[in-house]
Amino acid sequence: MRHSKLFVASSLVLALAACGGKQDDATTATPATAAPEAPKEVELIARDALFGNPERAGVQISPDGKYLSWIAPVDGVMNVWVAPSSDPSAGRAVTDDKARGIRNYFWSYRPDTLLYLRDNGGDEDFHLYAVDLASNQSRDLTPFEKTTAQVVGVSPTQPDSILVGMNDRDAKWHDLYRVDLASGERTLVEKNTQEIAGYIADGAYNLRFAQRSRPDGGMDILKRAGSAWEKADDVPFEDVLTTNVLGLTHDGKTLYLADSRNRNTSAVYAIDSGTGERRLLAEDARADIGGGLSDPRTGELQAVSVDYLREEWKPLGDALAADLKALEGIGPGEAGVNARTLDDRTWIVTYSAAESPVVYYRYDRTPGAEGKLTKLFSARPALDGKPLAPMWPLEIKSRDGLTLPSYLTLPVQADADGDGKADAPVPMVLLVHGGPWARDDYGYSSYDQWLANRGYAVLSVNYRGSTGFGKEFTNAGDGEWGRKMHDDLIDAVQWAVGQGITTADKVAIMGGSYGGYATLAGLTFTPDTFACGVDIVGPSNLNTLLATVPPYWASFYEQLARRMGDPRTEEGRKWLTERSPLTHADKISKPLLIGQGANDPRVKQAESDQIVEAMKAKNIPVTYVLFPDEGHGFARPENNKAFNAITENFLAKCLGGRAQPIGEDLKGSSVTVPTGADGVEGLSAALQAHTQDVRK
Repeated sequence: MRHSKLFVASSLVLALAACGGKQDDATTATPATAAPEAPKEVELIARDALFGNPERAGVQISPDGKYLSWIAPVDGVMNVWVAPSSDPSAGRAVTDDKARGIRNYFWSYRPDTLLYLRDNGGDEDFHLYAVDLASNQSRDLTPFEKTTAQVVGVSPTQPDSILVGMNDRDAKWHDLYRVDLASGERTLVEKNTQEIAGYIADGAYNLRFAQRSRPDGGMDILKRAGSAWEKADDVPFEDVLTTNVLGLTHDGKTLYLADSRNRNTSAVYAIDSGTGERRLLAEDARADIGGGLSDPRTGELQAVSVDYLREEWKPLGDALAADLKALEGIGPGEAGVNARTLDDRTWIVTYSAAESPVVYYRYDRTPGAEGKLTKLFSARPALDGKPLAPMWPLEIKSRDGLTLPSYLTLPVQADADGDGKADAPVPMVLLVHGGPWARDDYGYSSYDQWLANRGYAVLSVNYRGSTGFGKEFTNAGDGEWGRKMHDDLIDAVQWAVGQGITTADKVAIMGGSYGGYATLAGLTFTPDTFACGVDIVGPSNLNTLLATVPPYWASFYEQLARRMGDPRTEEGRKWLTERSPLTHADKISKPLLIGQGANDPRVKQAESDQIVEAMKAKNIPVTYVLFPDEGHGFARPENNKAFNAITENFLAKCLGGRAQPIGEDLKGSSVTVPTGADGVEGLSAALQAHTQDVRK
């Protein structure tokens, strides 16, 4: 299931993309020559239904089964709600955020205590808070300036405390603390003087393993030996993005490792902590093993997922086989497990499909009631009965023979017989995922549905460098920013033209983070390919990008330098300059819309400022939208809706699709438009009537 594929929320993922190269060997058929049809009338789905606050999200159950919890709005701001599990209708808000809202929370094993993370204005300095339901008191467990909390351990055998990494002493490296949930007192477990990137503890909070990046871009897996660390395993550079620790049993005896060494796709192994003996648990030749389900009482891995074109769950033994089979029966979409009680008798299950936003169920495993599913909530009931469109998984061949797993969403009216093939060409948006070390996948996406409803085909491509499809596919992107990575996107566009999905003159490119870079690359390196572009927090200058990454990305920096270009060398700086859209800004000839958060710690505001100024200096039109209370993407629904209202009307002018007027959709947002408001229909008038609302 996915809600938005534009951004990736991992600290190990940057925001970059690709540029153009030769197209003579592209995988294409003869381009279609018919002009795109104007979209026929289907119901116009309101932006608020797609991008406003969900009615409920993130539904969980407390480990003792006493409470249901979820995130829902209070006066328009997302907060955590709790209800007795026996009476979901008796919910009450237990947090009182009035600004950005809360999007990430979880239960501790201390009775009546949950925890949540919150940053300030999108700066990604996430603080960890504890909420005591009995006293209705909240406490900041990491009350330090410029500190990003990393939750390392939450254990049922240590219910009154958790393990948390904090970088208040050294911005680059997180020291490890044990934090008392009642008092907030922290006790140092280990001062991180050895550049540890991540700690792995057992259920008693004994440190067992750790990971440390090396100067060559590889990684050491360390094992605890008394009070010291010793090297237990070696992960070469080429395997780092596809080899990682998945977990440790509570007794510390078994380490679970996703491992791509001596193979292509990562398989899952169980490793005996004492002897080092390895046992293969699951593998798939098509894709890396992805998520997993572990026994809440022991930490034993019970099932894993693999996602090539669609996600599939594989039980490891018989413990969950019948349950996973039962969940398949909900429907043809995809089911997942959001939470499990400690006794494992009750699960919270999610179900969604491309045409169906997430629905939450209670799944009963109590003896005598096994397999009972009770529907709890729909995330977006306002979309029930709306003309949502299917998503079609497919494979596209690159010009040099790579298979690019991709996803196509067609306007309902463009595929009357529902066969996944366009009845006639329509305008198209190439929607590029962030990362680049991330991926597109199947499922409900507000962006795909929105664009399809406005009359556009939507194509998402897992270009080389994307993760999830084996290390060879990921590593094929090394050194190929602005070359073969971008060629893959161009090949996909030409495939779509050859298939009669669209015409060559009616394709826009849009994306956030790395996808924003791809947009800028598309309009500079291949300026004749796209009719227009929408860049959201995309970097324009790769040298300044790498010079300003957050300090706590130190453990990942060598990966960036080797996969992109090393700014510490003359050759690397030259590479980064050559592949930067800013260097080629004078080639932009098509309309460009840029969205930026002023507090973005990954892609600083200067990245957008630079290319806007370069375009203005050349008298090249650009519309620049800036939010003073946002970071790497637009988290506040008011801001997201405002930008999408602008985007919708920008695309309508460029591609000719339908557009709901901007109207009052700037209301409650902090939107500013430093330049180019007259480039979007209705924007200048909407800004004149707008009162800016900044919240951090």
